[in-house]
Amino acid sequence: MSETIGEQFDTNGEMDNVYNQLRDGRKLCQLMNTIVPNSIPKVNSGENSFKLMENIARFGQAARAFGLSDSETFQTVDLYEKMNLHQVVLCLFALGRKAQKQGMRGLGPKESDKNERIFSPETISQGNTVVSTQYGYNKGASQSGISFGNTRHM
Repeated sequence: MSETIGEQFDTNGEMDNVYNQLRDGRKLCQLMNTIVPNSIPKVNSGENSFKLMENIARFGQAARAFGLSDSETFQTVDLYEKMNLHQVVLCLFALGRKAQKQGMRGLGPKESDKNERIFSPETISQGNTVVSTQYGYNKGASQSGISFGNTRHM
């Protein structure tokens, strides 16, 4: 994020640092404006809580307009009041994936591409005869009960 917005700051991944760096919403607005120029035309400065929360809310609106779903974004209080920083980080990853889809580099992991496969009925039939190792091997035990010698207890 630091490289993307062209500003040097502490990028330590500890949650307290994430909170301190992003709490005012300015870096989030800069990030969104780097990805989509002028998507947030007014970024508030100063220390007024309502203005800073407005920055965060504007970032969320711009992220949704860019294509992030509601489940990929976060509420203002998640960041400003440190309620759900995990969701904030998930939002940044989602934003990075979408940005890479648009050709931007260097912001988080790449979103996977669709890789649809079409199998012949013969191949599907062969696959149905294989016992998956996900079923496990239980050496003859069953879920119906535990056996102690010749006596069976439920």
